[in-house]
Amino acid sequence: GIECQPAQGAMYAFPSVKIPQGSIDEAHRTGQTPDGLYALSLLEETGICVVPGSGFGQKKGRIGFRTTFLPPEEKMAGVVREFERHHKMFCEKYA
Repeated sequence: GIECQPAQGAMYAFPSVKIPQGSIDEAHRTGQTPDGLYALSLLEETGICVVPGSGFGQKKGRIGFRTTFLPPEEKMAGVVREFERHHKMFCEKYA
């Protein structure tokens, strides 16, 4: 449910996420953007901070975020597992 082009020459990555319609509906109901809802959930559940892509003029219909990968290389696998764990939890919650 998360796709990303390899970062080239920068520490930023701009993954896109596929999320259930229920989460999009919840975001609109609460006055948030879908990527804002996702980013806040990610922060609250894992402590990982990302910036909603809607703040960067992403294409209409795209849901994603900007992230900076700064953890030491030996901790990267754990960070990726946390992204995966959160994404599964988020999708189940709003399925």
